Amino acid sequence: MGNLRGRGGLTGLFLTCCTHHKGRTVFYGVGVKLDRVLVYGLGRSGRGAARFLARAGVRGEWLDARPGAEDEALMAELGWAPGDAGGEYDVVVAAPGVPIDHPDLLALQSRGAEVIGEVVLAARLRPALPMVGVTGTAGKGSTTVLVAGLLRAAGLNAREGGNIDPPLLDVVDSAEVAVVELSSFQLERVPGLRLPVAVVTNLGVDHLDRHGTVEVYHAAKRNITAGQEAWDVLVAPEGLTIPTRAQVRPFSPGRIALADGTPVLPTSELPEGVHPANAAAAVLAAEALLVHLGRPVDAGVLAGALLAAQPVSGRFETVARIGKVRFVEDSIATRTIAVQAALERAAPPVAWLVGGRDKGADLAPLRAAAAGRVAQVIAFGEDGEALARGLGLPYRVVSGADGEATLREAAQAGLDALGGPAGEGSVLLAPIGTSFDQFRDYRARGDAFRRAAQALAGAAVQG
Repeated sequence: MGNLRGRGGLTGLFLTCCTHHKGRTVFYGVGVKLDRVLVYGLGRSGRGAARFLARAGVRGEWLDARPGAEDEALMAELGWAPGDAGGEYDVVVAAPGVPIDHPDLLALQSRGAEVIGEVVLAARLRPALPMVGVTGTAGKGSTTVLVAGLLRAAGLNAREGGNIDPPLLDVVDSAEVAVVELSSFQLERVPGLRLPVAVVTNLGVDHLDRHGTVEVYHAAKRNITAGQEAWDVLVAPEGLTIPTRAQVRPFSPGRIALADGTPVLPTSELPEGVHPANAAAAVLAAEALLVHLGRPVDAGVLAGALLAAQPVSGRFETVARIGKVRFVEDSIATRTIAVQAALERAAPPVAWLVGGRDKGADLAPLRAAAAGRVAQVIAFGEDGEALARGLGLPYRVVSGADGEATLREAAQAGLDALGGPAGEGSVLLAPIGTSFDQFRDYRARGDAFRRAAQALAGAAVQG
């Protein structure tokens, strides 16, 4: 990778680096000019981009409509000045939360700036780093963690990042392989991104408030394979057609195996909370990356890693038990496909905690998934009762002085619906609605449920 140094740090054209695969020269990135750089939108992703650029010797500028204290402190520490949406830049690194058609971004593009995201920045400045990209409407975070764990078990220093913590740019300098969770927002801005292995866990409906239509949303997701070539691999669900130049490796939740059919692990032996579909996709992705790098693939090693896998916090995680009742936290389940998966996995009978702020979920598949499994819906939050009515299931409405108190009431109501401490089944937080009516984010909502469930479990032991 070549560069020229100037007063502002690294300037001029970064040349791509490469690796070699089966006699072919493999490029993961293209050139990037960094004379004038603007980081637009701070927060977790933007701060990561600024730190990464600063480590590379780049002194850029920044813009954020509502910078927090942490944002401003970091910019001062790095010596970066506030930027100008009316200015001229070579590259604008835009945070995922900034719509790709934001007027400022369009204006900057009209003056010659290229708008990219953190993933392309990583690919261009670390072009020798192989990345496995993972996207999908549901399951992408858990699959990302599984792929990284499988690769570590196989002897690679694999680090996960991206849409999942930590930011990708915080891990690329310490990783031999990066496994990247990619949201549709991130995939709007990936010009030239080349992934040797890409995974699509599924395609459902989400983020229509951002993308407008399902077709535009799916098009953003399909960008994960747009830069792939014929010797790359795309892992996708059996039966889902995605236009690609890559070799397709289909997966099914009923079979965890290598690409040639060699069994890795029976689905019945997976740890609680690890979804078979995610495990099946992760095995194929890990195998493809190992083959790409010329590393041996050992089905026994991969099986051992799956047996040791733990569910990602906040993804269908059992957070407490009282006798035969378990409390399952899946606060991130706000997409129909994710809620449906949670309902199908939860041990019946189910007391289903539904609420938050509705973002227009399709309830029809959920009615079918709930049939014969859900004993009662516990409705909470801004749109909980409306969602419960739309589901057409028996429901009870609970509320509290704040979000924390509301989740305490909901957890207790769920336990009561299953017959109390002597009952059995699942108290499931798979809320459909977003958390923003009462909480900072889905993690805060999940943490409140966890505390409520564990308090009930503690009281049951003392009683």
